Amino acid sequence: MQARMEDKQEQLFARLRNLERVIVAFSGGTDSAYLAWAANRELGKNALAVTADSASIPESHKRDAEAFVERFGIAHEYIQTREFDNPDYARNGPDRCFHCKDELFTRLEELGRERGYRHIIYGVNLDDLGDYRPGQGAATNHKVAAPLADAGLSKAEIRELSRRAGLPTWDRPASACLSSRIPYGTPVTIENVKTVETGEEELKALGFRQFRVRFHGEVVRIEIAREEMARALSVEMAARFTEIFKKLGFRYVTLDLEGYRQGSLNEVLNLQTAGGVPVKLA
Repeated sequence: MQARMEDKQEQLFARLRNLERVIVAFSGGTDSAYLAWAANRELGKNALAVTADSASIPESHKRDAEAFVERFGIAHEYIQTREFDNPDYARNGPDRCFHCKDELFTRLEELGRERGYRHIIYGVNLDDLGDYRPGQGAATNHKVAAPLADAGLSKAEIRELSRRAGLPTWDRPASACLSSRIPYGTPVTIENVKTVETGEEELKALGFRQFRVRFHGEVVRIEIAREEMARALSVEMAARFTEIFKKLGFRYVTLDLEGYRQGSLNEVLNLQTAGGVPVKLA
């Protein structure tokens, strides 16, 4: 299995060399960090990592991204995206991620034309292909390449290869944009994603590692990883949660007893499908 994983990495390197000159859509998470590192390894300054300057990206993630590219000598820039100006994005339907990625890839295409980059690549992995991710439709429309998935690399393999390469992102908790904390049908605004961001920074300051703050209007639903749940289930921690989130304007503060699970807001889509109610997905 180890040899097979290394073969996949060599396939990745070869694919990157064949692309010659690329823009890497770089969020700073495990997958995009490994892809940016690999592109820099094979292409040097012919690989440019670009991060969206968007209200939906936590400021702490941007700082982490900057530290990563500085440490590994990766060419890096920000590009401003304006997805919040798009009513189709702001209304927050099940296809929200499509409109976000469509905006990002449009801006990256413009940059590529100006600078002579022929290819845009992003960090979707093999496991992602089985999940509901409308952004992949935008990637297809814009002909954005997915070298990690094309090489057959899974999330676990990317983490292990990142660890071997000495990348500090190898065990970074799964992350997604702040808008993913807002339930479908509730409009996404800069104000409510910044409220979520502040709440999540407070949880991080309390020492929690894997969590989500889910915004439900007057109600906040806190998801904590099961291995950290015992610490969350105390009278003292309940008081801290209440203090933090009532200051942020929530009337009711709740802890989800199922714990953190990736994509929990997609559960409603599964329920609708199971109940025979069709959902139009982009």
